[in-house]
Amino acid sequence: MIIGREVTTNLNTSIDLLGLDESGNTVVIELKRGRTPRETIAQILEYASFVENLDYFQLNEIYQKYSGEESSLEDYHREYFQNESEERVSFNKSVRLIIVAQEISREIEQTALFLRKKGIDIYCMEFKYFETSSGKKIISSDFIVGKDEFIRSGVGTVQLPKIDEKQFLNSLDENGKIVFQRVFEYAKQRGLIFRWGAKGFSLNVDLDNDLVPLFFGYPPNSVFKQSIYTGNELISKKVKDADDIIESYTQNLKNLGYFTEASSKWGVLKWQIDRTYSEDEIKGFLDVIDEITAKIKERGVNEE
Repeated sequence: MIIGREVTTNLNTSIDLLGLDESGNTVVIELKRGRTPRETIAQILEYASFVENLDYFQLNEIYQKYSGEESSLEDYHREYFQNESEERVSFNKSVRLIIVAQEISREIEQTALFLRKKGIDIYCMEFKYFETSSGKKIISSDFIVGKDEFIRSGVGTVQLPKIDEKQFLNSLDENGKIVFQRVFEYAKQRGLIFRWGAKGFSLNVDLDNDLVPLFFGYPPNSVFKQSIYTGNELISKKVKDADDIIESYTQNLKNLGYFTEASSKWGVLKWQIDRTYSEDEIKGFLDVIDEITAKIKERGVNEE
């Protein structure tokens, strides 16, 4: 799961790709167009020394800057790997290193094998690019170092391009279009603020020039599927004494009958939009948003 591209380190160098595996371990990927130069190993070890010291909050910041989303890394990771367990993932317990090139040189292969023997979790993969006479493009890949182990195992950054309302609506099915078009109409009438990411958006209350996300909207092609997720974690951080507001928000949404629990940590709820919803059902949701918006504005900003 890629969470960053061209991630700037403390030494002002750039990691080509930074990812996470299913267990929450970090994966540093170094890409080379042709043959790997001798300094490739030194580069990726330097990156590993930086990544090893990143905590969850730094990883979350890298993910959010890269994706343009405000959803938490923990929520995205759980949905991406379809992890139904209530046990929390412990992020960055170890670092995996992967060198990807069109040709892995003998020097790099030999050094990588030596490092593996010494306990460094490093892999080397070659790829080949082909184009057939019919114009079909093919990429093949093969692990030169660490193949069997890889199969068994299962902060500035370049940002993905953001979408807009038109692109978002065009990606929805008919059920999603009905719900989100109504949501967009409502939000514009109430003066709520959209923040667009690479896949979806957050809908925000402007609270003394600080934006408080009420919920997040996602299209079918995101890991969250076509859905709406509540923004409880950020409400808790940004709004003064927000516990009772979140409790009321959560209970009122549960009472609608089509919100289910997405994360027990912050009581985050999700609405999976996978059928046709009536105008009354949509209005019920928007009435709840009206209520929590008023409470947030009344309570004010958390100054701590």
